[in-house]
Amino acid sequence: MAVLTRCDLTISALSSSQSFRGGRCSTWPTQRRRIQLQAGRGPVASAGTVSETPPAASMPQKAQPAPFKIPKSLSEVDNGKILGFGAELAEGHPGFADEAYKQRRVDICKIASKHEIGAPIPAIEYTAEETAVWSYVMNELAELFPAHACSEFLASWRELGFSPRRVPQLQEVSEFLRARSGWQIRPVAGLLHPRDFLNGLAFRTFHSTQYMRHGADPCWTPEPDIVHEMIGHVPMLAHPAFCQLAHAIGVASLGADEAQIWHLTKCYWYTVEFGVVREGGGVKAFGAGVLSSYGEMKNMASGRAGLREFDPFQKQPKMSYSDGYQKTYTVLDSFEDGAAKLEAYCKTLHVPLSDEVRQAVGLA
Repeated sequence: MAVLTRCDLTISALSSSQSFRGGRCSTWPTQRRRIQLQAGRGPVASAGTVSETPPAASMPQKAQPAPFKIPKSLSEVDNGKILGFGAELAEGHPGFADEAYKQRRVDICKIASKHEIGAPIPAIEYTAEETAVWSYVMNELAELFPAHACSEFLASWRELGFSPRRVPQLQEVSEFLRARSGWQIRPVAGLLHPRDFLNGLAFRTFHSTQYMRHGADPCWTPEPDIVHEMIGHVPMLAHPAFCQLAHAIGVASLGADEAQIWHLTKCYWYTVEFGVVREGGGVKAFGAGVLSSYGEMKNMASGRAGLREFDPFQKQPKMSYSDGYQKTYTVLDSFEDGAAKLEAYCKTLHVPLSDEVRQAVGLA
């Protein structure tokens, strides 16, 4: 959800302050205007409102954190606790003043909310304009992948064979992942609570949105969307070594308290979203927030940003995307090494996992 940026989040997306940025969209306004006229739509208006902040005296007292329950199966992982970026859009969102776009989001979010585990994921009939957004972003990014994406991503990208003329469907992608790595996709209506999203990883399940970013600027979106999920996350989820790392974060989250959940959210952010791995004497992108953003990938490749070794035992930097592209990327020697570090960290958490839970997540 994932998380989560960059032509996108990506953030499958664990921080509501994230925003996905890209670059080089100078030809898009003309293309989009032509598509809108063909579809009978005019240009999208922009508007905003100012909301007042209630006085401090009227603000509610901070509640004590409620005890958490360790899920014993995927069915016990709540995918309805949406923190944001679902059907309701905040002012400042590119689609805030576009009523047709907001209703479209409502309709797609309802489909995700009604989905039951084990049932096929309903297909979305993407419009011509939505498909054009997908096509534009995919074509922009594809030219950078050979030089800057890691070999695991490139292998899956070729095998997936995504077409710029068709937006992938979650059901077919979930079946692909099941066959390659044993993972699956579960639809979600928006940005999940971090605990629920990370818990899903423990059961080898990635929560994915289905809606498309607003077409006003396809290289920027304040949330994870189908572009970010399919281009940024799915190819990596087909590789067992990377999945071992994502699974380790999920398992660690099962017995984590609130402070540890926040720490693991940062570990996820700096690896699954913005991580790079050493390869061929340099570094290559594997994080979804880099792979799904033209601008972020160019930033990473420029060498201007620093590199920091991944250490889950150390305090992680503050997550922020409001000040532009990443100033530092977290680097792994290998996915196996990153997973081993996370598994070692997991053993230090205070709440032990029962044999039933360990068996459910494949540890026993």
